[in-house]
Amino acid sequence: MKTYLDCIPCFFKQALEAGRLASADEITQKRIVDELASIIPKFDLSLSPPEMGRVIYQIAKKIARHNDPYKDIKQKSNQLALRLLPSLRKKIEASSDRLLTAVELAIAGNIIDYGVKNSLEIEQEANNFLNGHFDIHNEYNKPIFAYQEFRQDLLKARVILYLADNAGETAFDRILIEEINRLPKKREIFYAVKAKPIINDALMEDALILGIDEVARVISSGCDAPGTILKLCSEGFITIYNNADLIISKGQGNFEALSNEDKSIYFLFRIKCMVVAADLGCKVGDIILKGLS
Repeated sequence: MKTYLDCIPCFFKQALEAGRLASADEITQKRIVDELASIIPKFDLSLSPPEMGRVIYQIAKKIARHNDPYKDIKQKSNQLALRLLPSLRKKIEASSDRLLTAVELAIAGNIIDYGVKNSLEIEQEANNFLNGHFDIHNEYNKPIFAYQEFRQDLLKARVILYLADNAGETAFDRILIEEINRLPKKREIFYAVKAKPIINDALMEDALILGIDEVARVISSGCDAPGTILKLCSEGFITIYNNADLIISKGQGNFEALSNEDKSIYFLFRIKCMVVAADLGCKVGDIILKGLS
């Protein structure tokens, strides 16, 4: 997906947020914004938003001298997700279509995104899960939800590459991978995390805390952007990407980075901004299951 002019105010908001999370003072925050402002005029709008996102956080980390401003938030997300796992499994057990429910929960797992929402909103939505008040069938509109096609392609796939999104959200991914592993015939599943800290995206340590290694082979994409930008990925990852029969791409950032690729990819995410909503002809908050194949 290309970058739109409406993305630019969001770039500055992200830069400020990163500086503040790094405990930078106002002078340092302004230096971050000033450097971003000097780069924006040169940024090619044909590139995807995650490419600028990578630049933003490189600037913030360099000027604020903080390698991982979201570290505490990711730890909190992982602990929250661990508390949610029993509730998620109960929903699966009570479902008449376990895979469908797992898909819906995996997408709904985008609630654990401190990069977009504040902690009060996260805790409130998480408590809805824990108390059984979260209705995945009525809470969100599903204008693009290619479940039957997704299920058929899963049944045919022998090698699956699953692209992770946020820390904490990996618990919801685990629930879906567990159900994929229950399908007939054996398949190999690779779960790809980011190589270095970038916003609150999942790293190797986050995936291991949630036990993803028990249901899939955890790998690094080699990428340090808030989306899987193939030209920045490692050779090993690209080999797996090219050999995969099916790619499950979680999160809006991965959609922005990969939506123009010629590959069998299914995007699972919740729309979090008006730009993406307009691009897809949907609304903010809609849950999406969209295939490229």
